[in-house]
Amino acid sequence: MAFTNPLQFLQQTRNEVSKVVWPTRREVVLTTVMVFILSALAATYFSIVDLIINSGVHYVVGG
Repeated sequence: MAFTNPLQFLQQTRNEVSKVVWPTRREVVLTTVMVFILSALAATYFSIVDLIINSGVHYVVGG
């Protein structure tokens, strides 16, 4: 692996960062809302599954 001096590294890094396509504010807000909604749905689903399994175990064990 070739090593470069710190100045070249910073120049290359700046060049690569300039190629990044940054999301718009609207895209960030929409994806954030989607993450919250899907997280809530997943939490609800797993809570219900946990309650069902817990009830089944209590039924089998007799507790």
